[in-house]
Amino acid sequence: MTDKIVFNPEGSGGGDVCIANISPKERQIRMRFGITQLAITLVILTVLVALDVNPLWRLPLFFMFSAAAAGYFQAKDKT
Repeated sequence: MTDKIVFNPEGSGGGDVCIANISPKERQIRMRFGITQLAITLVILTVLVALDVNPLWRLPLFFMFSAAAAGYFQAKDKT
């Protein structure tokens, strides 16, 4: 049976039911991707800071951090 998550921010009455739409294996894959992407991004950031590269070169790392966050939150939210 699929786990159900009830979303009700007010805390009163019934809430909307959210059914997980990805398997536990897929959640594990997304979590692994998020953690790996975060580690790679942190290594690149460390190298850029250590080499005193122009700070504008750090700007593209935002997209890598975003991909890491997306993988992590998709795994946690089961979506």
